[in-house]
Amino acid sequence: MVTEGLTVLEPLWQGLPPADPDSLSGSATCALPPHYEAVRTAREFTQVTLNAWQLGGRCDDVTLVVSELVTNALRHGLPTAGPGGAFDPPVRLHLMRWASRLVCAVRDPSGHAPVSDEDADGLPTTTAGFADDDAESGRGLFLVEAFSDSWGWEAVDGPPGGMTAGKVVWALFRLPPTEARA
Repeated sequence: MVTEGLTVLEPLWQGLPPADPDSLSGSATCALPPHYEAVRTAREFTQVTLNAWQLGGRCDDVTLVVSELVTNALRHGLPTAGPGGAFDPPVRLHLMRWASRLVCAVRDPSGHAPVSDEDADGLPTTTAGFADDDAESGRGLFLVEAFSDSWGWEAVDGPPGGMTAGKVVWALFRLPPTEARA
């Protein structure tokens, strides 16, 4: 994912110095099963990884964002059989750390834009529409936007290794100098 991740995630460096592949401080990947219990797995994986990278102070914000990205991928990014189907492709969580930034990226097999809610007819709305204040769901991408420094998504072709084409939804966190040196 490192080389592929740099290519796919190139648009997110807005206003930051270019990322040198050699300056990657750490990367970790977790394949997640197509079950909603995978959200807990993703949170735990993120906490363990951030603690190993001495970024424990960022756990709350980052695990919240990871939870929302993974939930959205499971809910809207899997084939119509939905979570629990025997042949669903996995969702993958990638964490990448550079000296001044941390990126969380979730890949799923859907090439469609991330979904934030459904309209009155039950059709998905994309990042332009957020849930009403009293809605019980649909706030995930709003939370991603609120807790990360930037976020976005990119459609991707199937890479070597057999995973199908799909999309990567990413969130960027800038690391203050004290965390960047850790």
